[in-house]
Amino acid sequence: KNSSRLFRLPSDGLILLLLLLYSPVGFCLMLLRIFIGVHVFLVSCALPDSFVRRFVVRVMCSVLGLHIRQNSPRLRDKNVKLYVCNHVTQFDHNIINLLTSCNTPLLEGPSGFMCWARGFMELGGGVASKAELADTLRGYCSAPATTPLLLFPEEDTTNGRAGLLRFSPWSFSLSDSVQPVALTVKRPLLAVNVPDSSWLAELLWTFFVPFTVYQVRWLLPVLRQNGESHQELANRVQELLATELGVVSTQITKADKAEHIKRKRHIAPHTTHLGARPRTVPQVFLGPSPGAEDPRVMRMVHQVKEVLPDVPLSVITRDLLRTNCVDTTITNLLESTEQYHTEPAEGATSGPARPRTSITPSIAVPPATLKPAAKSFGRSPADRHMSLQDRKTALYEYARR
Repeated sequence: KNSSRLFRLPSDGLILLLLLLYSPVGFCLMLLRIFIGVHVFLVSCALPDSFVRRFVVRVMCSVLGLHIRQNSPRLRDKNVKLYVCNHVTQFDHNIINLLTSCNTPLLEGPSGFMCWARGFMELGGGVASKAELADTLRGYCSAPATTPLLLFPEEDTTNGRAGLLRFSPWSFSLSDSVQPVALTVKRPLLAVNVPDSSWLAELLWTFFVPFTVYQVRWLLPVLRQNGESHQELANRVQELLATELGVVSTQITKADKAEHIKRKRHIAPHTTHLGARPRTVPQVFLGPSPGAEDPRVMRMVHQVKEVLPDVPLSVITRDLLRTNCVDTTITNLLESTEQYHTEPAEGATSGPARPRTSITPSIAVPPATLKPAAKSFGRSPADRHMSLQDRKTALYEYARR
């Protein structure tokens, strides 16, 4: 699916039918909640930060479909200046701020009215790098009588069901004591979070669905041990949160997630049919050799190279990036009439390359091994497929020998 919007729709047919039946109600509910949401924003701006404002806004948010639950609130330590939480939606900081006073700096994006309206803390003068940001926030945490900071070490959102992104160590350089916060989000009919969706689109979808439940669990504060580095402390807190949430603690970073989404958008899905050719994407999106360093792609390249040793690696890689299937690539190369220069075998002396016009004649298969081509074109697709399958099976057996 090339659009992030499509990932939000359910794959189950029954749930999709229920969503279609609910859509008229959802649109009316969304319009009504937009009107109420403006009043919630005005009330939150008018009242000072206190228990009264948090209680009133929390009750009004329940009308908007945002239901907040918290477990073990007594574990929250008022002396801790740094809260760290897993990141599920773009409104996590607003939800936790309704439970206790905390500030979340905006790490990316322009400051100004929208930064303030979304509930982020503005840093005066701005910062140019992560080091300057860490110095500014470290000074903030060391100051007495300051509101605790709430940070998301994953630095990007996930669906909260599979695993946690690798925690960034710079978040744990601000203080020697942190309090982990485990957050789970559930809603019916639609996915909680999808990649590359703007905060405004997420807000409208939140108003569209019947309700969204945020479950907040406070964990015991974690103190830095003697000689423990920032990354070691980050890994320890990540393991604690992963265990509490029942997910996997991964080493996947924000950059890895962005690269994965980019590849998912431009690489055709894997095909399960041996003779079928999957849809390909334009070469302009692939660039010169995208994914050539991917270990999975390199393994498939070597598998094709064992069967077709005379085909250049660049040709194999280019076709694999389009098909993402070893069998389909072999079929494409066997039927190809592209002209190129063959690669010398490993250990062979260098010399002028031998031009060739087709792949099939270069494989010296004994005549008795391969069945002769059919004298007439098969009448049914099954006959034509079996003929191709027999030739490929013979090529595989010859390559193994």
